[in-house]
Amino acid sequence: MLKEETILSKEKTKRKRKSLESYNNYAYIFLLPFFLVFLFFNLYPTLYTILLSFTDLGGWDTEFKLVGIQNFINLFSNALFLKSLTNTLVLWTMNFIPQIVLAMILAFWFSNRRLNLKGTGFFKTIFYLPNIITAASVALIFYSLFSYPAGPLNMLLLKFGVLDAPFDFFRSVMGTRLIVSFIQFWMWYGQTTIVLLAGILSIDESLFEAARIDGASDMAVFKNITMPLLKPITLYVLITSLIGGLQIFDIPLLLTNGAPNNSVETLMTFIYKQAFQGSRSLNIASAGSVVLLVISIVFSLCIFRSFKEKKVN
Repeated sequence: MLKEETILSKEKTKRKRKSLESYNNYAYIFLLPFFLVFLFFNLYPTLYTILLSFTDLGGWDTEFKLVGIQNFINLFSNALFLKSLTNTLVLWTMNFIPQIVLAMILAFWFSNRRLNLKGTGFFKTIFYLPNIITAASVALIFYSLFSYPAGPLNMLLLKFGVLDAPFDFFRSVMGTRLIVSFIQFWMWYGQTTIVLLAGILSIDESLFEAARIDGASDMAVFKNITMPLLKPITLYVLITSLIGGLQIFDIPLLLTNGAPNNSVETLMTFIYKQAFQGSRSLNIASAGSVVLLVISIVFSLCIFRSFKEKKVN
């Protein structure tokens, strides 16, 4: 009798496991659309771009032949490409450092129980608002604001005696870089604040309460509890900002088309112009894309490595 019950129990367990395995197989069906889209619209274009970077495809040609690394040699001897690479890094640094600092301060203020700020929902909405305005609209607003000679900002500075004569911001290298960097900062600091705030609010509140009971100051709590536990979110913000910053494209192109003196010509605008303007050098554009991919991977790995926890012996 006992033996029969054991056999029945084993069969029951076996049927239950088979049923569960059959149920789990449905997960692959739901995952299939993602992999198909990834395969056709991400992986294939990436591999094809890498292939084109080693060919001589240009103009309206449909056939090509392999030329080895000649495109990369041409690329790194191209002064405009090197300048666009430098511009990209400069613009990213100029907008990201103030962005992360301000976002961290705002996230700290919004989540601080002692400050207990009122109307945080309203301010979060206002800060996030620039992120949902289209780049074309933002470029038009700032172009009108800084226009020469009768733009609102020029008129205001003349009225208060800051300037003796109208200043053409878009013919100044530093002026244009500052405007582009400010726009990037203005569009993205709200989004960074929301992400950091979500990370802080996900930290166990009992840790903050215990620190306050022990008499820890706000700064000590932020330094010893918030910052260490916020590392994964900070890593996410850094990586996404890095990739987004390296792909800066719409604002420099729409605002001044890279002028003056190619001061805001970025890697993406360089690649776009090589691929779709002039002689349509698809091979050079592809080589530039591969360089951008390699830079993104290397920088991301460096950030990952710097955030890696050190093992204590």
